[in-house]
Amino acid sequence: MSDDRPDEHGLNRLREKIRHLPKAPGVYLFKDSRGRVLYVGKARDLRSRVASYFQDSADLLRSRGPEIARMVGLVVDFDFLDCETEVDALLLENRLIKDIQPPYNERLRDDKTFPYLEITTGDDFPAVWVTRKPRLSGSKLYGPFTSAAGLRDAVNALQKVFRFRTCELEIREDDETRRHFRPCLLHAIGQCTAPCAARISREDYLKDIARLRKLLASKRSVVLRQMRKEMAEASAARNYEEAARLRDRIKAIEALSLSGNPDEDVQPEVFFIDPRKGLEKLAEILGLESAPRTIEGIDIANLHGEESCGSLVCFIDGKPFKGGYRRFRIKSVEGMDDYAMIREVVTRRYRHAAGGEELYPDVILIDGGLGQLHAALEAFAAMDVRPPMVVSLAKREEELYIQARQRPIRLPRNNEALRLLQQVRDEAHRFAQHYHHILRRRRTFEQDVAAGRRPPGRQAGRRGRGAGRSGVSEGDAAGDSAAAHPE
Repeated sequence: MSDDRPDEHGLNRLREKIRHLPKAPGVYLFKDSRGRVLYVGKARDLRSRVASYFQDSADLLRSRGPEIARMVGLVVDFDFLDCETEVDALLLENRLIKDIQPPYNERLRDDKTFPYLEITTGDDFPAVWVTRKPRLSGSKLYGPFTSAAGLRDAVNALQKVFRFRTCELEIREDDETRRHFRPCLLHAIGQCTAPCAARISREDYLKDIARLRKLLASKRSVVLRQMRKEMAEASAARNYEEAARLRDRIKAIEALSLSGNPDEDVQPEVFFIDPRKGLEKLAEILGLESAPRTIEGIDIANLHGEESCGSLVCFIDGKPFKGGYRRFRIKSVEGMDDYAMIREVVTRRYRHAAGGEELYPDVILIDGGLGQLHAALEAFAAMDVRPPMVVSLAKREEELYIQARQRPIRLPRNNEALRLLQQVRDEAHRFAQHYHHILRRRRTFEQDVAAGRRPPGRQAGRRGRGAGRSGVSEGDAAGDSAAAHPE
């Protein structure tokens, strides 16, 4: 087992870092010597979970299999993200595995998504569905939920109380032929009020839906206390059938707590958007005379202020244009100062546009919040030029900050403009991280050569002539921007 572990010095360094982990739910990311993420995992207790991989008594080969044992031998560092709940950790783990595709994660790398509870509020008689492909508009979403089976059980129990429809029929209030329609079996067993057959008015049906939404939006503690009291009374009266029915409903309602928030736990693969619609919506939000054609996104990447770099991605007509991508190695900022780095990247990218030598994009998107937006605007002010439309998008709250507006905008999670901006921001983040890893690998190689741990080889000797082939010109590495090759 010792052959599958880092060396003793590396183990001591990892264990010291583990001591400072919070005893809280979260996600951990194991990395190799090149900074590549090998494995993403979730934990109820981050400190205990991560420590379990590096204890002398841990038999990883027996308890977790040969692949994980082999992976631990490659780990030289890790990152973590703490979460409020275990459910948040599960949803974040799923998102990170899909985005990063770590080589040692066998699960969750496919396109399967977590389900939602959807209420079709745009219908005259809203339906309630369990779905993995929600509507883009005209619905209220709850979730995503961590258990599809638990969610279906919950919907079944709730339907017995609120008697909503779960069919996909198009039911209109003004359809007079409904009165001749024969309702399905769910009406006969008392689980649906049969709006399809005009057995209930729209007003009364909407009251039931309103009560359901109130329950879903609440913490449900009052309802659960009342139901537990009724279950105890039924059991004491030896009405075991009623007690069992209440028990099942309590279990189903408790399962509704195992969910995320559709605005925070976004599953991008669920909500496909038409780029043209996204640009049209964006023009409305930003008050532009016409839909923007070019959007450039900017992000910063660094690790404790080392190998800091910036990225710029270009979207034309809502689609990535990789010939317009740029990478910047930060040269004027020491330490961790994201604002100063943004000012440097903005200045270096747009100083030529300020002189009329290049064109401005229609919209510039900064990854971050209000501080990052102000940093970008300060760079334009220092160049004494009026910038184009500059906005920023904060990750956690997904709030859109717009120049000349005091308050951010919160857009619905399925808004086409928000989804488009998220794509630009996420691509800028990916591209920045990619370049950051290139710089870290280059530094590690140079340190190994200097220490005599490996020969220079042809790659090191030819770096001045051939670095541009990897997508980064030597001018870029020295601090000047250069077009990045498509990846």
